[in-house]
Order: sequence, then structure tokens, then C-alpha cells
Amino acid sequence: MSTLTIRLPDDTHARMKTLARQRAMSVNKLMEELCTIAVTQHDAETRFRALAARGSVDEGLRVLDRLDAGFGGGE
Repeated sequence: MSTLTIRLPDDTHARMKTLARQRAMSVNKLMEELCTIAVTQHDAETRFRALAARGSVDEGLRVLDRLDAGFGGGE
């Protein structure tokens, strides 16, 4: 496991601490979860762009549908 030091404005850090406390987790765990979300979104976009470049519109739309469902959409 790696260690990463980030610089945040004091007010942002305070808000992150509050959010973590509300979710009953450490700031470290919250940051880990937020990073996982960002990487997952990036991977999905990369996959979508690769499929789109190959001209697979149907598969690209299926990926978007899965993303939408995963984020509580699909209404």
C-alpha cells in the first residue's frame, strides 16, 4: 500500500472530516472510496471511447445503460 500526501484548503479538510464522520469512517477510507469512484468512472469512459472508436454503437449504449443503472439512474 502506498502513502499519498495531499494539500487541501483548511475548509475543505474540515468538510471532509465532517463527511467522513457522518459516514462513520475515517478520512483515509473516504478518500480511498472517492478515488475508487474516480478511477471506475475513468475506466468506464475509456472503455466506452474504445468501443465507440471500433464503431460498436450497441455495445457502447449497453455500457452507458450499466453506468446509468449503477448510479441510480434508468428511470
